[in-house]
Amino acid sequence: MSDTLINEVKTKFIEIFNQNPLLVFSPGRINLIGEHTDYNDGFVFPAAVDKGIAAAIQKSDSGDCTAIAIDMDSAISFDLDALRPLKEGSWENYVLGVVAEIKKRNLDIDDFNMIFKGNIPFGAGMSSSAALENSVVFGLNTLFNLGLSKQDMILISQKAEHHYVGVKCGIMDQYASMFGMANHALHLDCRTMTSVPYKIDFKDHQLLLINTNVKHSLSDSAYNDRRAACENISELLGVKALRDATEADLETIKNKVTPENYQKALYVIQENERTLKAAKAIEDGDLETLGALIYQSHEGLSNKYKVSCDELDFLVEQAKKNKQVLGARMMGGGFGGCTINLVAKTEAKAFAKAASKAYKNHFNKDCSVYFVQLANGTHVVK
Repeated sequence: MSDTLINEVKTKFIEIFNQNPLLVFSPGRINLIGEHTDYNDGFVFPAAVDKGIAAAIQKSDSGDCTAIAIDMDSAISFDLDALRPLKEGSWENYVLGVVAEIKKRNLDIDDFNMIFKGNIPFGAGMSSSAALENSVVFGLNTLFNLGLSKQDMILISQKAEHHYVGVKCGIMDQYASMFGMANHALHLDCRTMTSVPYKIDFKDHQLLLINTNVKHSLSDSAYNDRRAACENISELLGVKALRDATEADLETIKNKVTPENYQKALYVIQENERTLKAAKAIEDGDLETLGALIYQSHEGLSNKYKVSCDELDFLVEQAKKNKQVLGARMMGGGFGGCTINLVAKTEAKAFAKAASKAYKNHFNKDCSVYFVQLANGTHVVK
């Protein structure tokens, strides 16, 4: 968590609204393995990180609500009794959506002011949207004593995204951002919404993210297409979700689906298995096996699920050339964003430099490198 970020939103809030705010920090997340399994009721392996969104929030007596995004140099005022999504809204709909979902539960909130700023790299697939949603719901829950549990709060955040942003996201992002624990990754069952925290000792290795700086929008038709394909195949198999299917089951309907959709379902079933194997590898302190599973995950995302892109594939190939990188894969929805790399600490800087140089030579654009630590979930900052 960045103290400078917290201090900046606090100072700005006092300057504009002339009162002391409640301060909330809500982290972004990474996902070690288990991509596109969340909306298939499967397993994922996310962790909160030390980059996120700092929010300052306090009651208002001005007759309406104001939210200010310092990053975007953008502000919105709204009336609690006239909430609706904005057609052109970007960040605004995440805030409005959360407030609307709280009101749907007949909970009493009054006017409030909010200022926020983040240090999650834009478009990196680290769920700045979930961090923002969680900061709003957590802040309002604290401010107005709403009595919501963390479980309630993440459902509110998720529904805000469904109803106000138009992305039918799974629950992983909100969950990891809310429930994260320092030095732990959460093996999350997306059906039961329960997780087992695994303490990870990376020993002489560390996580490194490389952002392709290629932009993608998650509400892309591609995301919804794949989701629909998975749901159709589950229906054909007579199961609730692909999480309940085996490769042998899938074989039985091979002639009833397109080869492309068969591959997509196969990827999901195999990826789900990989998260279970990853849990065991972490328990055993076996980073080599964990790395190999991460590489397999990318191979499936690229060739079977087809959500990668040239830039992501290129960075994973760079990782494979270096024996000090145990594993690398694309992370997030796909079509851009980051690769996550498990790399020896002694080699991390040199690898980052070499990969960045190769990327620049090949694509004539820069990638960005971030070192991350596993951190605690959404919380009030004292």
